[in-house]
Amino acid sequence: MTHIDPPGGHSRPAVPSEAAAALSRCVSVEPAKFAAAHWGRTPLLSRADELPNRAGFTDLLSPADADELLSRRGLRSPFLRIAKDGQLVPAARFTGGGGAGAEIADQVLDERVLELYAGGATLVLQGLHRTWPALIDFTRELGTAVGQPLQVNAYLTPAGNQGFATHYDTHDVFVLQVDGRKHWRIHPPVLPDPLERQTWGGRADEVAATADGPAALDVVLAPGDALYLPRGWLHSAQAQESSSLHLTVGVRALTRYTMVEELLALAAEDQRLRATLPFGTDVSDPDAIEPELTETVEALRDWLLRADPAAVAARLRQRAWPAARPAPIRPLAQAAALAALDADTRLAPRPGLRWRLSPRGDQVALVLFDRTITLPALCAPAVHALLGAESVRVGDLPGLDDDTDRLTLARRLLREAVLIPA
Repeated sequence: MTHIDPPGGHSRPAVPSEAAAALSRCVSVEPAKFAAAHWGRTPLLSRADELPNRAGFTDLLSPADADELLSRRGLRSPFLRIAKDGQLVPAARFTGGGGAGAEIADQVLDERVLELYAGGATLVLQGLHRTWPALIDFTRELGTAVGQPLQVNAYLTPAGNQGFATHYDTHDVFVLQVDGRKHWRIHPPVLPDPLERQTWGGRADEVAATADGPAALDVVLAPGDALYLPRGWLHSAQAQESSSLHLTVGVRALTRYTMVEELLALAAEDQRLRATLPFGTDVSDPDAIEPELTETVEALRDWLLRADPAAVAARLRQRAWPAARPAPIRPLAQAAALAALDADTRLAPRPGLRWRLSPRGDQVALVLFDRTITLPALCAPAVHALLGAESVRVGDLPGLDDDTDRLTLARRLLREAVLIPA
């Protein structure tokens, strides 16, 4: 479902029932309580008997599914990483040529994966939100609920082994225990809310010292349990008496610093901030740069007070929308629908599609995650109807004179993968 603003406004996904259901699979509290008490603040442990799906998470990715990915899907690096003794194994040790008809050198070789896994290495299946159907859908729905781009990895760890030493991530995570049991030790951050470039390696000594202290949370996750960790919280995990499979859903945080970066990019429009420093300035001398620094700060302050929220939003949209793709389409089925299109055809918006419709003189611009489609202004009511409802009959589209115009618009939006057959 989608919120619709008046013509010339914009649209963004609401939180439909599917998105709410995806979030409820990950947290045992109401969304409002999760947002207020835990989101970006504190960990949350949710036991299987507190979550709605008592069957756990095997429908998203089971051990058999993981085996299929490793052996029958032509997986390539870097969609698989392998860790042993806290270090990444070079990809050359488990990849090679794909054989006749697949002359590439980085396909995953199942024999070498077996050797490493049997020797205690952890397998990390990466980017599953792009490669595994159940997780493609789940990630899209959960991403709608939290309003942030997501990624999904799976961790397969042999019994008694640990993939990585204590560390922190620069993104929030939902940990979903699929199979086996894993012992987690969680410690408070050494750097709260780290940015993506502020990785734990630069604070290894602080991380090690904190990890030697008492844990904030010391738990064993069993199948069906879930754990939310804000970015920056230290953690380590070790498989118990049997092998373990868990999913990590990473939330690629959009932060206030993200807004700062975009504001600074826009500040290049201000001539005062583009001015050259005085001739001969010794930039290494604090006294020499002090007056220039004062004037620069004053100019920046003046510019920030005039900053245009619409310009900032446009830049944030360019960063955020491509990071969360809409639902996949079926090219062959889509082409068949194009060929069979008539006034009685019912069409639906592509699930998860982000869009904005803006007037441009005698035209309207339909802004999508990867491109902009320009249409005659008279198409605006029909576009709103098509993207604002669960499905619409082509012959019922408003604002156009006849079925020829309606079919022309519907055909264009089907071809552009904005719509799908209902």
